[in-house]
Amino acid sequence: MVEKTETLKDGTKVTLRDLRPDDIDRLMKFYRALPAQDRKYLRVDVTKRRIVAQRLQRIGTGDVIGIVALHNGDIVAHGALELSGEQWSKHQGEIRLIIARPFQHKGLGTIMVRELYFIAFQRKLETIIVRMMRPQVGAQHIFRKLGFREETLLPDYVKDIEGGTQDLLIMTCSIKDLWKELDHFLRDTDWQRRR
Repeated sequence: MVEKTETLKDGTKVTLRDLRPDDIDRLMKFYRALPAQDRKYLRVDVTKRRIVAQRLQRIGTGDVIGIVALHNGDIVAHGALELSGEQWSKHQGEIRLIIARPFQHKGLGTIMVRELYFIAFQRKLETIIVRMMRPQVGAQHIFRKLGFREETLLPDYVKDIEGGTQDLLIMTCSIKDLWKELDHFLRDTDWQRRR
């Protein structure tokens, strides 16, 4: 169970906690405030309450663990670790992460990935996967920095929210390698030393 306060690079404090079924109104406010360009590459149309409610129901099943970061009571980041129910991939988990633009480039992404890492470790996972569309270069940069490597690029494999065909990039990182990078990054950052 996650419940803690974190300080970002600029001194802003956020509260990290588990995502709860009653967070639907906060989530809808968060998603609807995202610029259209940020929503374009998400898997589903998160402006539709019915779709968000369906995704929240998966939290109760245990195959999705969600966390959120809040600032002044509003969600400013949402992360999830999706577990595979299939025997051949039970050792893997997939991370999904989205951060409100005003909170990007402040270390919040790394903090969120760290929390998802701890959950993955507790679940005895061995490999973390991320999937994204090729235009999501900011996300690719973050995950490369954390030790993820590109496994494959599937040309014209998925469609964005607007219906445009996009290449799908799949990146992976072992749990051991991810911890090394997270530990190194968090130890060496200025804002962590000032805390």
